Amino acid sequence: MSKPSSYKLEEITQFSKIKTMTTSLPKHLQDQEGLSEEGKNFFSILPKEKGWMGSYIYNYQGFWASPRTIQGVIACQQQFHAQDSDIIIVTPPKSGTTWLKSLLFALVNRMKYPVFEQNHPLLVKNPHELIPFLEISLYVDGCVPNFASFTSPRLLSTHMPFASLPKSIQDSKTKLVYLCRNPKDTFISLWHFTNNLRLHHKDMHPIEEKLESFCKGVSPYGPFWNHVLDYWKQSIEKPKKVLFLMYEEIKAQPKLQLKRLAEFLECPFSIEEENCGVMDEILRMCSFENLSNLEVNTNGKLSNETENKVFFRKGEVGDWKNYFTREMSEKLNDIIEQKFQESEIKFLYI
Repeated sequence: MSKPSSYKLEEITQFSKIKTMTTSLPKHLQDQEGLSEEGKNFFSILPKEKGWMGSYIYNYQGFWASPRTIQGVIACQQQFHAQDSDIIIVTPPKSGTTWLKSLLFALVNRMKYPVFEQNHPLLVKNPHELIPFLEISLYVDGCVPNFASFTSPRLLSTHMPFASLPKSIQDSKTKLVYLCRNPKDTFISLWHFTNNLRLHHKDMHPIEEKLESFCKGVSPYGPFWNHVLDYWKQSIEKPKKVLFLMYEEIKAQPKLQLKRLAEFLECPFSIEEENCGVMDEILRMCSFENLSNLEVNTNGKLSNETENKVFFRKGEVGDWKNYFTREMSEKLNDIIEQKFQESEIKFLYI
């Protein structure tokens, strides 16, 4: 498989700029159409499979992604310079990213933006605006982000596997907060999300077809198990750099996990804050019920025209039971047991 270093930076920049098409497809659905010749040549040598949103999904550095995402990854790898004070959220897609972004933003900025004030940024902006993705927001489509407006610590996010993170992130004291969700609920959320983004343009993907892809490891940023296991191993080897959280544990013990997050980020709650209910207010403000009903999240859109409401479906644990047949469940169980048998990761509610 070709490495990005075999291309000159100017060539990568050329094909990372997706041309405007004479189509109604929003940017998040554009695929290899509109690529320069350099871009087409680059992707022609990568393994490809049927996509979840666009036409195809490609394997780059061992994970699957759309051409647009891969271009953002390459640009980020080459241009991003991490700072020791950076805090980066990492998740497999549809693992509770929006929720974790809101919790992290409220936690880290609680002195600058007191959670009891009515004009809190989380009440008027979507969490994805406040903590942008590196490869699918800041470095997308050949953009060169201006970090001058970011205050320290810079709060950022990514779906990239650990091995594909920019070297400056791996080598610095940048803290990584990883959130994992049980694979069945992750799959159902991903299936709904990608179908919702395709709904007015193409037919919906049958659930059996996409589960087959998921089980083969062919899903956005997949294989899922590789993604999870790599960060879990890093959290064991470098516990001061990588915090490994599980969605279901935050659901079950929100205050305990919020305190754990605060201690990892070296901004623990004081006794006074605990007595004043700061943790309770952060959890209330960042709850699915509160965020999903805000005006900005019911009617607002991100800069790529994605409607904010698509990030708020149910947020429930065990929703997969409403969709899986017994055969589907057993098939994924077998894979989960095989892939995670040598780790200490135990998924709840599967």
